[in-house]
Amino acid sequence: MACSADALLPAATGTDRPWLDALFLGPYGENDALLERLVVEFLRDHVYWRRNFHPEDPPAIPTHAARLPEYQAFEARLRRELHQLSASLKRSVPFHSPRYIGHMASDLLLPGLAAQILTLPYNPNNVSEDAAPVTIDLEVQVGLQLARMLGYPDNTARPDCAFGHLTSGGTVANYQALRLALALKAFPVALRAAGVPGIGVPDDDWTAFNLGPDAGIALLDRANTWLAAQPVREQRRWVRAVQAQRLETLGMVDFFARHPGLKVPKVLAPITAHYSWSKGLKLLGLGRAQLELLPERGMRLDADALEATLERCERERQPVLMAVAVLGTTEYGTVDPVDAVVDARDRWTARGLGFSVHVDGAWGGYLATLFRNPDGSLRPIEEVGEGFERFPLPEVHAAFAALGRTDSVTVDPHKLGYLPYGSGAFICRDHRATALLAEAADYVFHDSVPGQSRDDNYLARYRRLGQFVPEGSKSGAAAAAVYVTHKVLPLDHQHFGRLPRQTVLAAEAFHAGSARLAAAVESVARVAVPFAPDSNLVCLAINPAGNTDLAVANAFVRTLHDELRSDPRQPLQLKQFFGSMTTLRPEAVGEVEMARILSMIGIDPLTLDPDGDGNDKLVILRHTLMNPYLIDHTNNISYIDLYLDHLGRRIRALLAP
Repeated sequence: MACSADALLPAATGTDRPWLDALFLGPYGENDALLERLVVEFLRDHVYWRRNFHPEDPPAIPTHAARLPEYQAFEARLRRELHQLSASLKRSVPFHSPRYIGHMASDLLLPGLAAQILTLPYNPNNVSEDAAPVTIDLEVQVGLQLARMLGYPDNTARPDCAFGHLTSGGTVANYQALRLALALKAFPVALRAAGVPGIGVPDDDWTAFNLGPDAGIALLDRANTWLAAQPVREQRRWVRAVQAQRLETLGMVDFFARHPGLKVPKVLAPITAHYSWSKGLKLLGLGRAQLELLPERGMRLDADALEATLERCERERQPVLMAVAVLGTTEYGTVDPVDAVVDARDRWTARGLGFSVHVDGAWGGYLATLFRNPDGSLRPIEEVGEGFERFPLPEVHAAFAALGRTDSVTVDPHKLGYLPYGSGAFICRDHRATALLAEAADYVFHDSVPGQSRDDNYLARYRRLGQFVPEGSKSGAAAAAVYVTHKVLPLDHQHFGRLPRQTVLAAEAFHAGSARLAAAVESVARVAVPFAPDSNLVCLAINPAGNTDLAVANAFVRTLHDELRSDPRQPLQLKQFFGSMTTLRPEAVGEVEMARILSMIGIDPLTLDPDGDGNDKLVILRHTLMNPYLIDHTNNISYIDLYLDHLGRRIRALLAP
């Protein structure tokens, strides 16, 4: 009899969290026996599989080989190198420990770790079913699991079902979003240039280039239907004609030379956007100049600034490829108004300036599990907020509620999914658009196979995954890790959502504790949380008492950070805690918000020096509170309180007269 996920995870009540005990190897390696049993069991199972592939084949390695000098010498060298590696790795950053609150890394979930170790000896390459007949299907299922978490359609019988695949990380996923948006934006122009008749292709390039994603996909569907009705020879002729006009064939220079009425489209992103967007525009050939960074208001993308920029683009006949919203910035964990961005897309598409909306949820994507019921429906804000002090704010709930209306999303399982590097993911709302990414002319009529259901056709199509993704080789073991984790911990608030719930509770505890820290050191320093956390990152601004100079405050915080950062030259045990730092810039938060933050800690805004050596921004400590054992109920220890006490002692020691 199959065991349900609910049976595996008994409900947690109060501070009793038995469900957490089996999920990780543990800060002390408490679950070493469980992991060892799993690894040994499935290694033996793998060996059994090898021996029973063709049992009539004799062993190629003789049984006496282990007694030969050459074999023993090789084993000795191997053991020596592995021992040296193991010794060197002891200098690694202790992500597993609740004393680590620096960057976006923590302990690894045992389901994913065990599944990845189990799959590695099979070495599947997830680019086609020829190289990965099992794990390529698992990767397609992962995409559907994530789609459901985001509110995208996940029923493969639907023509507009979502699609997702894994990447090496969020950077490649963001690049894939750019590729898809550009292919979909330019395809109607290619249809028009090829002269495809009778399917409603717009009469001019500007309209064709600015249809918007939904209208572009509808046009692609009509093109498929029309082509399928043509004789085979005509089909091939039209395919060649359209391919010859596509941007992917001509390249950026020739495409826009043939369409002089069009400009290279812009990407609009918040100023806090990850540097991968700059990388992506360079790689795609659009150029860094096409990335327009928008200001923020209250640590979120300024929706009014987006609106003003779109008005200017319409006035200047400047196309827009994509607007980006960030779901949990890597610097501050804040959430952009996704709802306002998709509303702007719909409004401006109706006015003839269509563009895609992509959400960079590399960090915050898995927080969506807090907002989902097991049936995939959205939880009301009152339910989500039970047990929290202030999470989620109405604007945060509205942003997560709007995810299902976006065009694509980046999520990183190797961040808040607690899985090994590198596992990023790209998910798009309507899989039909991905046909435009295929190296073969997949958009023609190869999706349907006689006698197969639409569901079968969907799976068959993506068994040729390598045609659609940037990579030519990709790990099937990573797909197995993500898939098994999502099966053991379904992506809803009753299962996986319990993990991010702990992290948000930890952030609220940290926020409350920071007030106690500020009171404890007020005689020597000013300490403040510069902005309330949206999720599970909390920052601290610190300034020596009586100081009004930004440069002095920044130097002091850098000194504190030097004590919190990893130093491979010293034994790890010398560090009590590990933290990170970031900066606040006026152009990111706005002059009014910057002045407010500086005044909180007694710094004169006039000491901001735009031309100074690093003193054009405020240096702050940054804390990523994702370790599930930060509040250890078993031993009645709060590592948050221990850290804040430690930080208070260091502040006083550094500022002692």
